[in-house]
Amino acid sequence: MLGLWFVVTFVVAWFARELSFSFFGWPFSFYMGAQGALIVYVWIIWYYARYMNNLDNEYGVEEGEE
Repeated sequence: MLGLWFVVTFVVAWFARELSFSFFGWPFSFYMGAQGALIVYVWIIWYYARYMNNLDNEYGVEEGEE
């Protein structure tokens, strides 16, 4: 997940001029900067929260309703 975050945040910005192909009618680097990176960040947060909840359930330390 950290590697994916690094690629989306730094690598796309570093190689923005080389990433000049069209993606949904926009240059790929512009799309990743405007919307794509945010979508990936939300996906990373969702996956991490789901993974940690599964670990909590596995080890019996899940949060219960009070």
